Amino acid sequence: MSRLDSFIRRVTAQRDVLDHISAEVAGMDGPVIELGLGNGRTFDHLRERLPGRRIIAFDRALAAHGTSTPDPEDLVIGEIRETAPAMAGIDAALVHADIGTGYADKDAATLTWLPELTARLLRSGGIAVSGLPLEHSELAPQPLPASVSQDRYFLYRRK
Repeated sequence: MSRLDSFIRRVTAQRDVLDHISAEVAGMDGPVIELGLGNGRTFDHLRERLPGRRIIAFDRALAAHGTSTPDPEDLVIGEIRETAPAMAGIDAALVHADIGTGYADKDAATLTWLPELTARLLRSGGIAVSGLPLEHSELAPQPLPASVSQDRYFLYRRK
């Protein structure tokens, strides 16, 4: 599969999973946490699907399109591993993590801290959506929409 086709499959899966859980998240208290703002496409999508919801975005550097940039009070710049733990206990309704690189060694290093961080950010019953598998005792895997292939994107609920 070409890298372009792989990218299309990934972002289609991302959109389908986020659309699948948006109504449920809309009915939960708590902010949305976006780990990996990137160019802001997912932030913009979540903002459209969850109008009025506070979305706090984290990234190493600001690279988002101007129309897809959070307000300054909802943007945290720096290494996510170092900055996001300050929000532990925020009881987020949703944590979306799209910080995989496609390099097995780099992603393995991220997976040494991302599952624990995600669990600490979420409220009980909150939802985690990730491009990387999040193995953690407090995160229960959930069924994906039929349009999403196993291991393409991941969906969890915090116990």
